[in-house]
Amino acid sequence: MPTVVLLDSSLSMTRPVSVEGSEEFQRKNLAVHGLTMLFEHMATNYRLEFTSLVAFSSLWELLVPFSRDYNTLQVVLVTDGALGIGRGSLRHSLQTVKQRVDDKKFPLPFPFPSKLYVMCIANAEELQATDSMDNLEQLINLNGGEGQIYTMEGPLCLKSVQSMFGKLIDQAYSPFHAVLRCGNLTSDVQVFPRPEPVTIDEEVDPIPKTVQTDLEIVGFIEIGDISSPPVLSRHLVLPIAVSKEGDEIGTGATDDTEEETSTNQMAGKSPNFCVLLHGSLKVEGMVALVQLGPDWFGMLYSQADSKKKSNLMMSLFDPGSEPLPWLGRMSQLGPASDAAENPYGEDDSKSPFPIQPKHKRSYAQNVTVWIKASGLQTDVQKILRNAKKLPEKTQTFYKELNRLRKAALAFGFWELLKSVAELLERECTLLPDSAHPDAAFQLSHAAQQLKLASSGDSKYAVFEQNITPMLTDFSGGGGADRI
Repeated sequence: MPTVVLLDSSLSMTRPVSVEGSEEFQRKNLAVHGLTMLFEHMATNYRLEFTSLVAFSSLWELLVPFSRDYNTLQVVLVTDGALGIGRGSLRHSLQTVKQRVDDKKFPLPFPFPSKLYVMCIANAEELQATDSMDNLEQLINLNGGEGQIYTMEGPLCLKSVQSMFGKLIDQAYSPFHAVLRCGNLTSDVQVFPRPEPVTIDEEVDPIPKTVQTDLEIVGFIEIGDISSPPVLSRHLVLPIAVSKEGDEIGTGATDDTEEETSTNQMAGKSPNFCVLLHGSLKVEGMVALVQLGPDWFGMLYSQADSKKKSNLMMSLFDPGSEPLPWLGRMSQLGPASDAAENPYGEDDSKSPFPIQPKHKRSYAQNVTVWIKASGLQTDVQKILRNAKKLPEKTQTFYKELNRLRKAALAFGFWELLKSVAELLERECTLLPDSAHPDAAFQLSHAAQQLKLASSGDSKYAVFEQNITPMLTDFSGGGGADRI
């Protein structure tokens, strides 16, 4: 996740602060000290992080474009929370955020996923004495609530600014270290960027799922079988080199052939499983399925940026036992050698995937789609036309009725089922005296079944279940529905 540093270069940042000693400090000096701490941490633990520096006051200037060269980031000012006055100030901009025209929209929310962290060279009491804190909180809210405001605790001094930036580092820039396992082989790795917790919306009481630090490879599969699956996020996996004394001495990325050699050197002169895995997946054209946590899986694979560059990547699937339907349940996958016969054939001419579903998928048959109201009206009129011709059109009537019922259940359109049931009841009362007696029984039966399905009761709203004609003395045959 690239980092954009916004540099507040306004005059208020030059206000002096009281620091022990004879040296005079300004708020911008405290900001420089805190950001120096941040960038030194990133240079050590987040060396692949892209960083950009923008200075702003009444105007703005791009001082450093996205770069990994931390030596170019000398002085970085954050903000003291002073909002300014008059037109163009943050206070005025937030007050008029809803009155802006399209070509002058407020920059928040950003048109891309982001988190906004506000580092204030001021304490909370100072910000709350004015409306500064409220306005800064409004910035976070405009960004979808993604982010946080940090303030200094106690007096404005070097120790306080270190503590504030330390909290930011712990939350947003702490490295994710894990152990990659495959049988008896292990390797200490760093996953970059840090995987975010995932919340499943379908759960009644959703609890964020986090990637565990013990990553277990459960099997290997050919790239052609897994294709290009939908993923939540992608991450770079770097081996962590450990000295003979057990001290961590850094990470290495296999960005090209020279760096592949340096990675082996950084991992020590002893073999490194992570490097071995990367090379094997690259040569064999396979991916490794890895368990991220209970009922949660992902995949490891080699990704080439160019002819010389390649990295070991990890993609996270959606949590669940069957994230990729064409592979079936992950728990039911096993070694090909355990099968009675080779599932890939003796000459690798076939594949056991995709697994055929037990039920015919909706995209493999005619699907009812109502894009316009006229389409829905046409389907209802078909049912009513056949209802007027009962019992001769009994089979066609129930065919159209079940087609509409399945579509309504799929869309959760309970009101439609109830409305059609009422139409059939009304049609029953309008039957002429000359109508066949079976017509009234069928209409009443169909209306009752639709009402039961419209209740949402799982007993009556089964998608695969069809409404069958009622067997009467007039229709012949026998059965439980005969009257």
